[in-house]
This record gives sequence, C-alpha cells and structure tokens, in this order.
Amino acid sequence: MTSPSGSCPAPTTAAVQQLRDTQVAFDSVAADYDGPRGNNPLIQDMRLEMWRALDAAFPQSSRLIDLGCGTGLDAVRMAQFGHRVTATDWSPSMVKRTRERAAHEHMSEAVQARAIGAHELHRLEGQAFDGAYSNLGALNCVPDLSVVARECARLLAPGGRLVFSVIGRVCPWEIAYYLSQGRWARVTVRYARAVVPVGMNNHTIWTRYYQPREFYRAFRRHFTLVHHRGLCVLAPPPYLTWVRERHAHIYDALWRLDKQVSGWPLLRAMGDHFLMVMKKR
Repeated sequence: MTSPSGSCPAPTTAAVQQLRDTQVAFDSVAADYDGPRGNNPLIQDMRLEMWRALDAAFPQSSRLIDLGCGTGLDAVRMAQFGHRVTATDWSPSMVKRTRERAAHEHMSEAVQARAIGAHELHRLEGQAFDGAYSNLGALNCVPDLSVVARECARLLAPGGRLVFSVIGRVCPWEIAYYLSQGRWARVTVRYARAVVPVGMNNHTIWTRYYQPREFYRAFRRHFTLVHHRGLCVLAPPPYLTWVRERHAHIYDALWRLDKQVSGWPLLRAMGDHFLMVMKKR
C-alpha cells in the first residue's frame, strides 16, 4: 500500500500552534482523565451508546483504528470483544495511559498504541483495516477533516466502516442552561465557523463544532452515509452532572426517550454530540 504522505498539505503555522496547545492540554489531564473530568457517569452513558454502535458496525475479529484513543477505555474494550486495535492519539501522555491499561488488562497484543494524531494518519503504512472509530469529539480538534477522510479511505478495506461521535452545534440543553444564566456569549460558541479556544486545566483546546451535514461533507467523496443520530438531545450533556445527581429518575427517563427519538429528522442534527456511521464506497 503506497503512502500519500508527500501529498498531504502541511498545516498552517496557526494550525501547528493550535495542535500543540491541544496536545499540551490533554497531556496535562491524562493522569486523572478517567475520573470526573473525562469519564463521569454521564460520559459513561454516552460511551455505552457508542459501544452499541461499534458492536453493530464491526464483525468479530475486525482490525480497527481508534482515532483519539485517550486513556484506552474504548480500545481495550474492543480488544476484549475480539478485535485488534491500533489506538492512536495526538497526546503522548494519553497513549502512555492506553498502553498501561492494555497491559493491566492483558490486552497488549491486541492493542497497539501509537502517538499519532488523526491529522497524520499518513504515518500508518503497510496496513489495511476493516474500520475506524473516534469517540467523544476527538475529530473536532483536527485542522482539516478532508485529510482524515482521504487517509481513512486509503487505510480501510472495501466496505470498511467509520463510526464517529462528534461534538455538534445545536445542543438544546446547553442553550437553555447558558441563557438561564444570562451568558449570551457562551451560547454562541458552538456556532462559530472557525476553531474556537476552549479552556481545560488552565490550557487551551482548539475546537471546531459541526452539524452532521457539514461534517459528512468532508467524507462524502470516499464514504456513503449509513446512519446518524443525536446524542444527548433530550438527555443533559456531560458537564451537567447535577441533573443526574438531583433527579436520577428524570435523568433515566430522558435517556430512554433520547434513544427512541434522537434518530428522527431534525432531532438527529441536535444534541451535545452526534453519532455518524459511514461505509467506504
């Protein structure tokens, strides 16, 4: 398999600095990212929905790429279900955590963790995969989605699938929450067309928000859209942990309803995240 590394456009100077800022931010939280910051109970509920989508998309013993593996929760889980995973992340500290998790769970042979950003998949050479996935908005930090799409098309076997959960633009809970606080400027953050700085642990993550249609636009040359739905359309986004803590029954009911209606027209373009499945042409 030939590598198109020479044809990949280099990121701009601004993008390089933004990628570096984002890398430093995630390096700074890697040690405790499995706690409330990166895996609180609300995030765990979102993760379960992603796992259902992954199980439906990938047959047993698939060869998979994890784009933005974080601390390896998804990669190790998929390995435990019989898949072989190349787990990639732009943060070396997150990759280290993934390797440690894989070793602890005796999954080191099935999980190969590499410090590779989703924007530099040209570094994966001589391999073919059955699918790729990315969870909880890792692709929102990539400067150019068309590069990701082209490299995924190169790496995936015919019929290979992509399963992505991406941070969306229209989150009803977020709009209501910040309007109730009179934080008008915060309401508009997701609607910016360019990357925006998002603070984490006194560092900056550079993030671009998407509607499903504009996200798919970068992939449609190589991939057919199979399905998409909202995540946390009616259920609260993961930073509103007080809803679950104070109103557990209401929270559970909202999640049940979310699962039923989040694939409906209009609603499937909303939510804190959206989940998208694509198939290589």
